Amino acid sequence: MGSCFSVQFSFENILIRCWDSTVGQANYVCKLKQTLPTLSVALEQLNARKNDVQREVDLAEQGQQKRLDEVQLWLSKAETMITEAGNLIADGPREINNLCLGGCVSRSCLSTYKFGKKVAKMLQDIKDHMTKGVFDKVAETQPAASVIVRPDEQPIALESTINRVWSCIVDEDVGIVGLYGKGGVGKTTLLTQINNKFSTTHNDFNVVIWALVSKDYNVEKIQDRIGGKIGFSDQSWKNKSVDQKAEDIYGVLRNKKFVLLLDDLWERVDLKEVGIPKPSQENGSKLIFTTRYLEVCGEMEARKKIKVECLKPEEAWKLFRDKVGDETLNSHPDIPELAEKVVEECGGLPLALITISRAMACKTTPGEWEYAIEKLKRSALPKMKNEVYPLLKFSYDNLDPTMKCCLLYCCLYPEDYCIPTKTLVEYWFCEGLLDEYDRISEAQRQGDHIIDSLLSACLLERDGEEHVKMHDVIRDMGLWIACEHEEEEENKFFVKAGAQLSEEPNVKAWEGAKRMSVMQNRIEVLRGTPKCPNLRTLFLRDNELKVISDGFFQFMPHLTVLNLSNNWVLLALPVGISQLTSLECLDLSVTGITELPIELKYLTKLKMLDLSFMRCLRKIPQYLISSFSKLQIFRIGGNGIGMDGNSIENLMEELNSLQHLNRVGIAITSMIGLERFLSLHLLPFCTKELDLYDTRDSNEFNVLCLENMECLERLYIRGFENIEEMKMEKLHPKVSPSTSYASRFHTLREVVITGCYKLTDVTWLILAPNLRSLHLRYCAKMVEILSKGKLGEVADVVGIPYPTPFLNLEELGLEYLEELKSIYWDALPFPCLKRIDVKECPELKKLPLNSDSTKGNHITIEGEQDWWAELDWENGILPSSVMFTDWES
Repeated sequence: MGSCFSVQFSFENILIRCWDSTVGQANYVCKLKQTLPTLSVALEQLNARKNDVQREVDLAEQGQQKRLDEVQLWLSKAETMITEAGNLIADGPREINNLCLGGCVSRSCLSTYKFGKKVAKMLQDIKDHMTKGVFDKVAETQPAASVIVRPDEQPIALESTINRVWSCIVDEDVGIVGLYGKGGVGKTTLLTQINNKFSTTHNDFNVVIWALVSKDYNVEKIQDRIGGKIGFSDQSWKNKSVDQKAEDIYGVLRNKKFVLLLDDLWERVDLKEVGIPKPSQENGSKLIFTTRYLEVCGEMEARKKIKVECLKPEEAWKLFRDKVGDETLNSHPDIPELAEKVVEECGGLPLALITISRAMACKTTPGEWEYAIEKLKRSALPKMKNEVYPLLKFSYDNLDPTMKCCLLYCCLYPEDYCIPTKTLVEYWFCEGLLDEYDRISEAQRQGDHIIDSLLSACLLERDGEEHVKMHDVIRDMGLWIACEHEEEEENKFFVKAGAQLSEEPNVKAWEGAKRMSVMQNRIEVLRGTPKCPNLRTLFLRDNELKVISDGFFQFMPHLTVLNLSNNWVLLALPVGISQLTSLECLDLSVTGITELPIELKYLTKLKMLDLSFMRCLRKIPQYLISSFSKLQIFRIGGNGIGMDGNSIENLMEELNSLQHLNRVGIAITSMIGLERFLSLHLLPFCTKELDLYDTRDSNEFNVLCLENMECLERLYIRGFENIEEMKMEKLHPKVSPSTSYASRFHTLREVVITGCYKLTDVTWLILAPNLRSLHLRYCAKMVEILSKGKLGEVADVVGIPYPTPFLNLEELGLEYLEELKSIYWDALPFPCLKRIDVKECPELKKLPLNSDSTKGNHITIEGEQDWWAELDWENGILPSSVMFTDWES
């Protein structure tokens, strides 16, 4: 064994010595006892130097400086070396123990040789790295970050809107995006989310700039906010003029791809004046702003306008629940249901939900929640008054005085009420709010402008083409202003609309009011004699009125608008109504009144009288209507009338004598009466609504007899039991063929035809190019709506090629048309169509729709499930834009 070891030992050492003589590094083994301690000393020195550099870096970074990349690289390498050197030193004792013969030979010769070589190399690497660890500076002032993350709350239901905005950011064609919506709806939260998304989403923008604009728009303030973000923050720059700052800002931003986020615009910001290059496809920059006004989006030339909507009910509940907390909601079994009522009162407005949820977070008894609901209904909850209404009032304060009055007027209607815009403008006109014009036809333009402005300011909401609604919280804010915040006592409102009143309010409670509304209650009798020296508006609509005492109107000298409509059981007006000598608007529609009292003749200032849908009305005293010399708006009929033909003809004569008459709706019950009506020189030309019904005395009707009614908007044809065809025979054969007869019906918007049992088609409707609503009911023999066989007749008789029909149609209703097979023989474009209602039309197997009919539009079709299942579609494919709902469900 000994000889074998000796031979092996000698052989390895000979091999090493040969190797060492070749590479010249025999000292890797022999000097291991010296190099290991030297490495330990070098390691201590490296570690100390690394700590010194790290301290310098930490100190610089506390001063918001950024470490140099070469320093970071040195520190990283030093850290690696320290670890590796430490491992070598830890393994050193084992390798030393293998040494013998004075330390020049190892029992594991090859292993010790490799270890010694590593130690020597590490020692040299540390010495080299130490020489590189001397820096003039370890950090420098860092440039502004491309985006500064802003604090925000977790967004509720904003994800889809954020995605819409982000799609505009990546769209090269969209440079400017406007986000608009009412105060408190979450526009700033949305913009904050967009700002922060730039920090987490890959993009190629050089800089993202946030600037608050707010109501008091100041160019210099915006410049300072933008300048601070792009390096102009010293006092000397702040002392420059607006023009100089604009040049500096432009000089920087024109060479950058930037995103500018402007929050809370109240008017147009002149980008050029500020120094902002206009975002374009060429420079790839973006401008995204928030505003309460749709109009501002247009003024800022927004390529994309996105409305920030209130939360849906389930989203509102989630936000409220998260803020209140489950502990409070679960504190009593009744509280969750009460909490849902609180949420409902907030109308999906995030600001209101958050404010009220914080106020209710510690309310753990049902009584506290019931009290809060009561206060909310009366717009009297302190949190709303102190935190929500003042914010919303900024929008109100920005209106001119006329618009303020018109907005507050909408508060007279109950919550969620669909307010007809036509009636609203007529009331404003009679109240004298539209003081620019003396005639309703001209005042309508001003009224439409005001409504559009209030819609633009998100203080009203569109509800179909002819109605608007007021958001609950906006209405509450308006009542807070009108009932409590109004400085002048005589301008106060008293509003108990929809308050479930069964008796008239205490007269003392509303004697000082200027406008009063107790509509949508259950009041049956008005007994009192209230003294109302300031009252101008009184809404009593939608009650259960049976009796109004003779003295009720005695002390209302300035009452201008009186709305008694929708009181079916009101059979008579009090004689004392004659006291209302200032009255300009009297609405008696949908009442049970059988006879108008002659005492109405004292209402000499009357401009509007609405008698529509008064089916029980039998008598209007002769010469009563003609005594209203200032009358401009008059309606009667609508769905039947109790007056005989002679009375109607006398009424027409009286109306025809009124020189200021401008807007008429009238019912006619015979062909003779229609002929008499059309022969009058004034009345047909100011009639907007014509109701023809129960004309059993004729079996034909030439629709072109109505061609000269150039203001006709609505036509109702009911009970033409014997008429089989609505002819299109020219009344003036010598008229040039080039005359456009289609233009004669260009104002016609709505047509209702019902109870015409023998009528087979209504092809004449092709002459109404702007028709928006068509309803056909109980026409048992109607086979086609538009007949292909009669189009030649249209062209020959009328003298023009027929146009594409129904281009402006929005809704189509078809009910109880047992033999109807066709609306039109081919697919039609329906760019405006929103819904089709079909009921009991078993033979209608195909609709004039295909994939091209509804491009960019969505149509809801309501009908029976069995009928829907049998419909035939082009190529058997249902257009993707069509949705079916079962009316039975």
